[in-house]
Amino acid sequence: MSAANKLQLDLPDGSDPVARPQFADLMARMASTVNVVSAGRCDQRVGRTATAVLSLSADPPSVVVSIRSGSDLAAAITREGGFSVAMLAEGQELIGDAFAGRVPPASRFLLGIWSTWSSGRPCLLGASAAYDCVLGGIARVADHDLFIGIVTATEVSEHRRPLLWSDRAYQSLKSFAHPAAVDAVDVEVSPIRLGALRRGG
Repeated sequence: MSAANKLQLDLPDGSDPVARPQFADLMARMASTVNVVSAGRCDQRVGRTATAVLSLSADPPSVVVSIRSGSDLAAAITREGGFSVAMLAEGQELIGDAFAGRVPPASRFLLGIWSTWSSGRPCLLGASAAYDCVLGGIARVADHDLFIGIVTATEVSEHRRPLLWSDRAYQSLKSFAHPAAVDAVDVEVSPIRLGALRRGG
């Protein structure tokens, strides 16, 4: 994969961005699935908790992950031309916290049960969903790299609900069982309130 294309963020004259704390408070209101993005093989595996993960297109099936430029994870994704993603399930808060930086990189994969995709990249068992990607493109924006991954393999659990992050805490998504309320959801705070997850690498 060639070097990242750098995208310049141009601010029109007369426009002032909000202050960083104000922006952080705004983003804290966003509810996102907690993901672990990983790359590498065997003792070269690296991973990071990320909420900046989104679908891009269904044709080809592709996603975008935002990882801090210059990080070990960004380097590993670029070097091997791919990455894998585990969408954490409720009850996997400690894994999310470990890959957010509370556990040294060399020990992070000791938490949870890990297998491998056919590519050799890490695959977390027990996640609400997981998938493997080949790298389709890279764009550098400010201090992050946007990695476009084309999905080549998936695993989806029908019995594990996704772990969410919002208001600087883990959250759980509770669906009402009554058919009349099938579209209603209730977000309740997990009893585990841990340090704010850091986006990207």
